[in-house]
Amino acid sequence: MFTIANGIILKGQDLTLTKENIVVDDGIIVDIGKESSEGKIIDVDGAVVCPSFVNGHMHIGDSIIRDEGYSLSLSEMVKPPNGVKHVALANAEDEEIISAMKETMWEMVESGTTHFIDYREGGIKGVELLRKASKNIPIKPIILGRDDSFYGDDPDLKRVKIAVKKLLKIADGIAPSGFGEITDEAAEVIVEECNKQNKISSIHVAESESNQFESLDRFDKSEIGRGVESDFSQLVHLTNPKNDDLLSVSKSNQNVVVCPRANATLNVGVAPLNRMLNLGIKPLIGTDNVMLNSPNMFRELEFSLKLMSVYYNDYLNPKELLKMATTNVCGSEINDVVGKSAISVGSSAEFIVSNSFSTNPYLNMINRCESKNILYIINKKLNI
Repeated sequence: MFTIANGIILKGQDLTLTKENIVVDDGIIVDIGKESSEGKIIDVDGAVVCPSFVNGHMHIGDSIIRDEGYSLSLSEMVKPPNGVKHVALANAEDEEIISAMKETMWEMVESGTTHFIDYREGGIKGVELLRKASKNIPIKPIILGRDDSFYGDDPDLKRVKIAVKKLLKIADGIAPSGFGEITDEAAEVIVEECNKQNKISSIHVAESESNQFESLDRFDKSEIGRGVESDFSQLVHLTNPKNDDLLSVSKSNQNVVVCPRANATLNVGVAPLNRMLNLGIKPLIGTDNVMLNSPNMFRELEFSLKLMSVYYNDYLNPKELLKMATTNVCGSEINDVVGKSAISVGSSAEFIVSNSFSTNPYLNMINRCESKNILYIINKKLNI
């Protein structure tokens, strides 16, 4: 048992500011209060106590080719089966992939991330490689698998169903690449099987404007519209919404993830975060492909804050942005699988304690902090 004393706490799902003590026993927050005190006392006077980060969307497998293919198009980089990423993964040795993934996970741990949601290439073997790589690392991967049987204009839906069922025995959900590679019928099978097992179904939508135009031309529906109709539990990117796309998402229960740095690197646009927030959408934020970006959430947050201001000529609320990396997942249906906690009594102790450099604790985390400024990382798998 120990007490983190005199910190400026970003408390609860809404990250409410308070200066109190946090008592932790066996990985659980058992008390929060100004006078609360048990066990070892760790005085962090004036430091900011923030929930640890959730990286809402990653492709950790391409850690093997950091910055390879820079300046190529989205399709050239990541479209299956011939994108730079897929060719590299197909030709890499297992131990090379495992070693690179381990390095990335430790980088995330050291920068305050305790959970990440990964789109895992390579079918069952790909899922098993990440399970093996993450063993004994204090981070929780939420692994969403995929299979080559999903793809094409006329997939064998029986094969798709069998592949999904096999993957769901070891994965936390299913994540085909996008609607440019799968049919609505395959999507229906994937979502139905995930729903049966209360697991995550996720898909990229509207990452590029060309994806949207192609979907509208072929199906008279946008990719976001198809994602909403298919009822995937998580939609990733939404960089180029059309017409009433965001309104439709706001009326659904679907989780949304944005990846501003990846979108910028691939030159595909800027996610309209202000519009999402105004419609009541509560996105997660992720760093996407490791071959494009470091998995450091501090860098993602600072970039996003400033990009939105200059691009949309409107300031983004820093508290709402920080919630995208911490507690928005706590209020979503997918958190049954993710398992992330806010700082509250009875919750798992999953928070970081960082030096304070700012009069605004939210901007302190977004605009000032770096990994070296973290004093403590509290995680059930870590001992301080």
